[in-house]
Amino acid sequence: MDGPDARPRLPGEHALGELGFPPRPETAPGSARAFPDGGTWRTELPSCEGPAVLAAVLEESERLDVPLHRISQGSGVWMLTDAEISEMVAACRERDIELCLFLGPRGSWEPGGGSRTYPTAGPRARGRDQLAQCVEEAERAVALGVPSLLVADEGVLWTLHRMRAAGRLPADVTFKVSALVGPVNPASYQVWEHLGADSVNVPSDLTLAQIAEIRAVSAAPMDFYVEAPDDLGGFVRLYDAAELIRCGAPIYLKFGLRNAAPIYPVGRHLRQLAVDSGRERVRRGRLVLDTLARLGADGGMSPPGSRDPGPLERFPAAGAAAPLTAP
Repeated sequence: MDGPDARPRLPGEHALGELGFPPRPETAPGSARAFPDGGTWRTELPSCEGPAVLAAVLEESERLDVPLHRISQGSGVWMLTDAEISEMVAACRERDIELCLFLGPRGSWEPGGGSRTYPTAGPRARGRDQLAQCVEEAERAVALGVPSLLVADEGVLWTLHRMRAAGRLPADVTFKVSALVGPVNPASYQVWEHLGADSVNVPSDLTLAQIAEIRAVSAAPMDFYVEAPDDLGGFVRLYDAAELIRCGAPIYLKFGLRNAAPIYPVGRHLRQLAVDSGRERVRRGRLVLDTLARLGADGGMSPPGSRDPGPLERFPAAGAAAPLTAP
């Protein structure tokens, strides 16, 4: 694809045209944006829950030739020992893959019943204590060398961004917004970017037109489950991958897994299930890459090791270290 409106081959359209079907209606405009390295898309393997799963994923990605730019985890920093985190950091660093760990306490795991009555509140940090605990998790993770953190609360994100702006967290640590709270319109996407997000997961049921609307107002990289887990809708959009890149670049294609048992938080009791699921996610990634290749849309991937999100818009950082006190 050579330009923002260049099109890959659309699946099956050649045959329908020969049979006399009218041309396919015009779809959404293409994105003119890209990652700083010039690539338009990267890959992500989610739900990589600990060293055993990571080892299986890395082995399978090599066997199936599935390049991975980012590997993310969902159980949280607090469900890993320092030794386990260090092992994962070392394995990813050796292969030049970005490791992204979820920040710990969230509403769905706390004693109160509100997050179960109102599911959208579940991922968020409830009260000052959970906000502080997420800060604790972030400091612990970056001290162990984790370069990227997965966030599901706008207050947590803004707090961490202020800490990064003030030098209390490394300047190159990146913050990724979870699919559990992904925005669904251009304005909300902009807000997450301005709060400090370096990539933003959007729901997998957004249309190409809605994705193009978001991309028109924000350069923040988009994260998108090409196959979404059941609790995020279970959508499977392999044949949309090429158009997702065209309309949503810069974009991370996430290799999720439908019809898989929920495994958060993972432990030894679920290890084999987590390992097998991780291997299958890699295979799903191979299916996405093969589909892109068949449609002539496999060009433009960022070089291995790329993780820079590029310059993004933020709310004013002045006073980032100032106390938040009542007037």
